[in-house]
Amino acid sequence: MQEDLLGTDELPVIPPTSDEKTMALLAHILTFVFPILGPLIIYLIKKNESSFVAYHAKESLNFQITLFIICFILFITVIGILLLWIVGLIGAVLVIVATIRASEGKLYRYPFCIRLIK
Repeated sequence: MQEDLLGTDELPVIPPTSDEKTMALLAHILTFVFPILGPLIIYLIKKNESSFVAYHAKESLNFQITLFIICFILFITVIGILLLWIVGLIGAVLVIVATIRASEGKLYRYPFCIRLIK
């Protein structure tokens, strides 16, 4: 059950190189500074070069878009403004988990994520 709450991971068919792991890690960790822009740039640059990096960048981008939508909906409601810190905390924990999985060379899938970019 805990695995589902923190997302799921699996090993890719082709093991990623060290550079691919680093770029996938950056796709997640850059969201602390550039929430949507970081994974978008990495995806646009690496989508044709590495399926591993493209997968992580898309997952990260979809999760950041999902967080933005949730925060927007909470922000327009009065009681929701009080809950924004919970969304931020959960988002930070999941980004850290995703970063660790990327550094381990695993394909990580965020829970509770709207996958707009496929």
